[in-house]
Amino acid sequence: MNEIQLIRKQLAGERQHASAVANACATALAGVAADAVTSGSPLAEFREACVDYLVCVLAWFEERDQRLADLLRARLKPEDLVRHTLEEVLACRGRSREALEKLEAAVAGVGAARGRDGWQEFVQYFASVWSARRDALDALVAADSRPADWRAVAGIDADSILEERRRYALVCARLPPGLTLTADQRGE
Repeated sequence: MNEIQLIRKQLAGERQHASAVANACATALAGVAADAVTSGSPLAEFREACVDYLVCVLAWFEERDQRLADLLRARLKPEDLVRHTLEEVLACRGRSREALEKLEAAVAGVGAARGRDGWQEFVQYFASVWSARRDALDALVAADSRPADWRAVAGIDADSILEERRRYALVCARLPPGLTLTADQRGE
C-alpha cells in the first residue's frame, strides 16, 4: 500500500467512525427523558465522548477543506477548470462547520423533544448533505497523485492517527449495553 492509499484509508476510517458514533449517540438518546441525561451518568458520559469525537473529527475535515482551498489558490490559475470545479464543491452546503452547528444544537436540546429531533437532524445532515459533499470532494481530488499534496491537505500524521483512535476507543468504552457502533445504523 502506498502513502496516498494509507492517507485515504485513514480519511475513510475517520468518516466511517464518525458516522457510527453519530448514529449510536442518536440511537442512545432517542426517547430519553431529560432527567436521564444527568451529569456523570453513563448516558451523559457516552454523549460527551461522542460529542468530543465528532467535534474533533469534523474540525479536522474543516481544516482539510481550508488547506485544499489554499493549495488550489497557490497552484492553479483562476481560469483552470479543475480549480473552478473544486471551488464550486467547496462552496456547497455540507461544510463541517455546518455539521458542527447542527451538533451543537442537538447537544443544547438533549432530553427535550427538540433535542431528540436535533440529534436526528444532525445524523440526517451528516449522512446526506455532509457526506455527499465529502464524496464529491474525494472524487475530485482522487486523481491527484502527489503524496506531498495529500500529506499537506490531510494533515494526517502518527499523532493524529493515535488521537483519533484514542477518542474512538473512549466512545467504544462508554457505549451503553445493547448498542453497537455501525455506520449504517440510523438512530431510529
